[in-house]
Amino acid sequence: MFERFFPDHTVSSTYEIDYEKLYQQGYRGVLFDIDNTLVEHGNAADARAKKLFARLREIGFECCLISNNKMKRVYRFNENIGVHMVFNAHKPGKKGYYYAMDLMNTRPENTVFVGDQLFTDIFGAKRIGLKNYLVKPINAREEFQIILKRQLERVVLREYRLKKRVEKRKRRWKRELQKRYSRMRQ
Repeated sequence: MFERFFPDHTVSSTYEIDYEKLYQQGYRGVLFDIDNTLVEHGNAADARAKKLFARLREIGFECCLISNNKMKRVYRFNENIGVHMVFNAHKPGKKGYYYAMDLMNTRPENTVFVGDQLFTDIFGAKRIGLKNYLVKPINAREEFQIILKRQLERVVLREYRLKKRVEKRKRRWKRELQKRYSRMRQ
């Protein structure tokens, strides 16, 4: 039931993702949400964000900010970053994601999305087949409507974690059965 909202990957921070490995795997574009993904809600790009985008350029990535925020907010964040951007993206709608990929000249198969919200960021990315990373929000202090969404996200994430634990157990059982079978054959 909730699987359409399950992220492909969960990480503590945007800054912990192995972007070099993604590039080696053939990914060429990275889409980022801004607020609580790259910086605290409403903040300008900090030194850490600037360093990340310089690193991504060095690796060879095209990058795009994709935000439901208004133009002024996205421009203010991007003025010292200088990447592509989509404001008023209407996530989880597909159109903003496709427009961002057009700007970067990438496709869903070689584009990654990074965001902090399940029902907008991750769901939208999954709808068009983007590999995605759900990051923990940088700051727990959020707007009222986001606080309500976070309550629902907890339910979905609990199901996601349960599913991952079950999959891990199945893999472990399968390895055990293979070991037993191979011992029996000897």
